[in-house]
Amino acid sequence: MPRAVVIVNPLSGRGRHETEVGAHAALALDVLRGHGFDAEVKTTGAAGDAHRFARNAAEAGADLVVAWGGDGTINEAACGLVYRNVPLGIVPAGSGNGLASDLCVPFSPREALTVAATGRNFAIDAGQVHESLFFNIAGIGIDAVIAARFAERGLRKRGPLAYLQIGLAELARRRTERYEVCIENETTEHHAILMALANGRQYGNRVCIAPDARLDDGLLELVIVEQQPAIKIAMRLPSLFSGRLRPGGGVSMRSIRELRVRADAPIPFHVDGEPRVGPAELAVSVLPSALLVRIPH
Repeated sequence: MPRAVVIVNPLSGRGRHETEVGAHAALALDVLRGHGFDAEVKTTGAAGDAHRFARNAAEAGADLVVAWGGDGTINEAACGLVYRNVPLGIVPAGSGNGLASDLCVPFSPREALTVAATGRNFAIDAGQVHESLFFNIAGIGIDAVIAARFAERGLRKRGPLAYLQIGLAELARRRTERYEVCIENETTEHHAILMALANGRQYGNRVCIAPDARLDDGLLELVIVEQQPAIKIAMRLPSLFSGRLRPGGGVSMRSIRELRVRADAPIPFHVDGEPRVGPAELAVSVLPSALLVRIPH
């Protein structure tokens, strides 16, 4: 009988009551056992738990790991499964759910669990910034600041509206930094508001920063938004929600396999919405076909 481990984050989204977490566990066991799995549920209690649970499950011979939570939980679990040939199922329960959206994973927990149990395996790439892995989008600049502000809120005022409010407030401050970007033998200088490193297309909530990104092409999409008047940025916002953002007007896009970013001070960045701070020079690379995920047939 195949074995499955379900990792539930009780604090994803707007937080859960203990009774609701119990209901989640019961649903997961019902669906997976109904499809022939010997399943168990583990609940996270601290940062790093999802990574440890997933790694231990793979080392113990599990046939499937399911992460039930937001982008941070999914990132942690995925990090524990990189190049381990154990598929990751996703039950999206966060504020963004960008990777799940790009993979067409249903937002209904029962349907998502069914996909985890019966779907097909699909190999996706991972990206690496400094020592941190990401599977959807990493970023430097204003989106790293937004990720840090969002994390500071804990469980207070979560959701797309809160993200938009923080974003507009930070955009009004128009934070720009000078960066040197080195790609192969070419070095360019940018005064950028944002530098997105996209494996997937969207942050979540249909905010599409890299329409041409593909999760399985062995490439990352580098999107740079240069310093410019706020009104010009505001005029481009509708294209983020329509998936039609294109180069031009202070926006550049380029497919890359690796690069180095240099600044005059330690560089804040985020990986799948989780804030980090690195040194003044960051190395970025792609790890092709690093993770198996379960997607609908």
